[in-house]
Amino acid sequence: MTRRPRVAVITFPGSNDDRDAARAIRLLGGEAVPVWHGEADLGGADAVILPGGFSHGDYLRTGAIARFAPALGAVREHAATGRPVLGICNGFQILCEAGLLPGALIRNRSLSFICRVVHVRVETRRTPFTAQLSEGEVLDIPIKHGEGQFVATPGELARIEGEGLAVFRYCTPDGEVSEEANPNGAMDGIAGVRDERGNVVGLMPHPEHAVDPDIGPTGGQPLFESLFAELLATLS
Repeated sequence: MTRRPRVAVITFPGSNDDRDAARAIRLLGGEAVPVWHGEADLGGADAVILPGGFSHGDYLRTGAIARFAPALGAVREHAATGRPVLGICNGFQILCEAGLLPGALIRNRSLSFICRVVHVRVETRRTPFTAQLSEGEVLDIPIKHGEGQFVATPGELARIEGEGLAVFRYCTPDGEVSEEANPNGAMDGIAGVRDERGNVVGLMPHPEHAVDPDIGPTGGQPLFESLFAELLATLS
């Protein structure tokens, strides 16, 4: 009998979406493994999620303190073996601060906190979170952030675009990338990126809040389903 995929969810002081991530994992057939940021053991997890929130109160910069947590050392080792890592919102910010993903997240162009459902277009299937999706597919997923504007140096942005490291872009319901569809001013409408290998992904929208049809959109379901399908293929 094939066991359920085990996904570690790391909790930092100030995390507030860790239980939502754990619920989404369980709802879609996985086993959530809670990990405190001070622990250097991921409990034999097959994948890792760094959830949203305000790690360490966002003092200094978002994610700047969390990157020194013992758990991040374990995440680095996990990622180095090619196993999946997903950073959501604050988790994305932490991965960028830790140098595991390119670019950075700064204050929204509007300087206002944004909380609403947006549309994002899948740009690549070269990650375990999108391998089962189609390029160009549009997902409805909520955002809730004040510092979600993705930025990069000109050289870094050229590398991201040249190597296909953008995973999601903000778009209209029919998949058009435009300034009007860009909620935070992110460069090139980028809502999520991956590393060169493709196993580390960060995104600002919250897929864990889009898995239950009784309470809202379900655009997050395909990401978890894709991850579990990819993991089960290696666990069977």
